Amino acid sequence: MSRGFIKEGDQEEIPLVPPRAFLPEGEINYVTWVGLNELLAEKEKLVSERENLNIVNENEKRIAVNHINAKLFLLDNRIDTAVIVNLEEQPQNEVRFGASVTLRIEEANRIKTFQIVGVDEADVSKGKISFVSPLARELTNKKIGEKVIIKRDNKSFVYEILNIAYK
Repeated sequence: MSRGFIKEGDQEEIPLVPPRAFLPEGEINYVTWVGLNELLAEKEKLVSERENLNIVNENEKRIAVNHINAKLFLLDNRIDTAVIVNLEEQPQNEVRFGASVTLRIEEANRIKTFQIVGVDEADVSKGKISFVSPLARELTNKKIGEKVIIKRDNKSFVYEILNIAYK
């Protein structure tokens, strides 16, 4: 049926769902066990939210269910494509996915520790950076004592690797 014969009020509202954390096209969706468990917990929460919707108006309920289903679709894709990296199998003396890296930031004379994790697990406030971030990419395959330089806002920042741990 042509859309011209449908009353405006009968049109289904398309839910706008923000995209998940950016994962470049063709990049493998690496995750830690913690990251995978967080994705699974998020899925349980969304399924529970959908099952326990307390909306009387059928149209509003259908829109809410569609919104949750759209979020679940994106989440299921991340879970289905997740590749778990066993941190115990990583080379313990090199920075790789899952490493907690202690760095000296020379310009600020500060010491900071970051763990390199999957895109959905990344949260700088918790010291977790995505493996696709510029810093993580520069640190990968480096060893204790090596330095990396990151250019940002016409400034160069030098990071020296002080420690590498997998936990």
